[in-house]
Amino acid sequence: MRFRNLDLNLLAALDKLIRLRSVSRAAEELSITQSAMSNALNRLRQYFDDPLLVQVGRQMELTPRAEALAGPVRDILVRIEAAVTAPPDFDPATSARQVGLMVSDFTLHTLMPPFVRRVARAAPNVLLDIKPQQSYPGQQLERGEADLLVAPAVFCSPDHPSELLFTDPFVCVVDAHSDAAGRGMLSEAEFLAADFVAMKPPQAGENQAGENYAKRALRTLGIEVRTPVTCFSFAALPDLVQGTDRIALVQARLARRWLKMGGIAILDAPVPIAPMEQCVQWHRMRSHDAALDWLRAQLIAAVDDI
Repeated sequence: MRFRNLDLNLLAALDKLIRLRSVSRAAEELSITQSAMSNALNRLRQYFDDPLLVQVGRQMELTPRAEALAGPVRDILVRIEAAVTAPPDFDPATSARQVGLMVSDFTLHTLMPPFVRRVARAAPNVLLDIKPQQSYPGQQLERGEADLLVAPAVFCSPDHPSELLFTDPFVCVVDAHSDAAGRGMLSEAEFLAADFVAMKPPQAGENQAGENYAKRALRTLGIEVRTPVTCFSFAALPDLVQGTDRIALVQARLARRWLKMGGIAILDAPVPIAPMEQCVQWHRMRSHDAALDWLRAQLIAAVDDI
């Protein structure tokens, strides 16, 4: 099919080439040969009268024309997918739909287990592809790389609809045998003078969603704390706190899960940290997708099981 002499099948190839910047990888994702993808790139170059991808050293880089095409082409493909591939009705008992969810490490350890159990009971054939949240999650949603994003409200895109799932206050996790645990409280002076351990997500970016949320929340209060130990997963923080006088500042729902394992104590934060607002977001073109409507309802219901 052609539109103004452009073979519309080439749009899918262009989208992959722009995103992956590799002829071989783009061919692999579209399940075509490398020579077929090279031919598609040549036809695109002729149509746009632009090289689109150029070799710089050992890497392929986008030309300004390709950069300008990236957003519009992805938007076109997302619109087509939303209009054509999503059925108007959704029966959870029989559907074999695959859905991509992009979540943080916090969400993976708290909300995902009860959510997955609910989906398994009601929609046993639905396939859930749970992906790690990146530094710019709104871009992944925009490009259609995930159907649902679960993230703090401050990291959600203003260009797409979202819904509040829950709010979660911050608490201090300390060693169960520490002086603070024995007193059952931390003073503000102790808090500000303490060393912290924190989760720093892979591919973290300053002031982006990859940054540790607690650090960002403290910065809004004008507080910078010393963090001599960081790691890439929340699951390690209880062990890194035990046997030390250090503090892990985390969301209460996560801390309560750790409390069951023993060795730690939970104390109120002595500074007024605003609670985290956790939301679910979806692409604006998916607002009438019955499957995503149902899955969002399951996310909301799963909050009570955390």
